[in-house]
Amino acid sequence: MSLSIPRNSQEILALRQSSINNEVVASAIVGVIQVAREQGKSLSELQAELLAEDALLSQDDRIWLSNLVATQWDKF
Repeated sequence: MSLSIPRNSQEILALRQSSINNEVVASAIVGVIQVAREQGKSLSELQAELLAEDALLSQDDRIWLSNLVATQWDKF
């Protein structure tokens, strides 16, 4: 399967219809980074959103995801 990188929030949410695998997760992360940039957000603003309390991820998972996004921010 060769997924394209999501270009907007709707395409990111549409990934929910896919089976979860490394390619889907990577596409979602790159899509989130690109959408955040298009909205004029900084890395620190995106990290603050990722670190915000939610019911989906534990605090440790949110920290891990925030750090992962930080390492990928300049690559895409």
